[in-house]
Amino acid sequence: MANLIDDVKNALSSVLTGAGDVVSAAQDVARDNVTKAVQGAGEVAVGGIDAVSQVVTGGIDALSSSGSSLTQGVTGLVRGAVDGAKDVGVDSAEAAGEAASTAVKEGSKVGGDVGEVAVSAVEGVIGAADDIGADAGNLAKSAVLGALSAADEISSEAGSIVRKALLNAIALPHDVIDALLTGKTE
Repeated sequence: MANLIDDVKNALSSVLTGAGDVVSAAQDVARDNVTKAVQGAGEVAVGGIDAVSQVVTGGIDALSSSGSSLTQGVTGLVRGAVDGAKDVGVDSAEAAGEAASTAVKEGSKVGGDVGEVAVSAVEGVIGAADDIGADAGNLAKSAVLGALSAADEISSEAGSIVRKALLNAIALPHDVIDALLTGKTE
């Protein structure tokens, strides 16, 4: 049986060489591979959350190896993974949290800025919410919690970097971020 991480890495690597739009390329590969893996349509069949994690892992490996923008790629990977998960009946909030968590962990392993990766992951989740008609605030909350949990597992410094990046990100819904990070609602 083939390895989903390698399948994603190979698929994304082949499209990244000619891709002008890293976000769309990563999104398409992620969505297709999550769907295919959960449905058992390819050589690899895995459960929904495992598929999300493995697809994001393989995608980050491909982005790192190709020299493509990690932050743009993460946005597309997470968006596509959540889209694909929804298509095959996986809980979107759970997929969002897992995708963001995996992105932060794997981004750290390849030397990425964990703060930028976390912000990109949450942006991807918000885009996915729009694509699938889900509550963006709810999915963003899951993604923020997943990213924070992963960063805290890496180190307290990584946790601080991610918190600061999420609070300072202009493109994110600050009411959601502030409430999660400070425990206060406006």
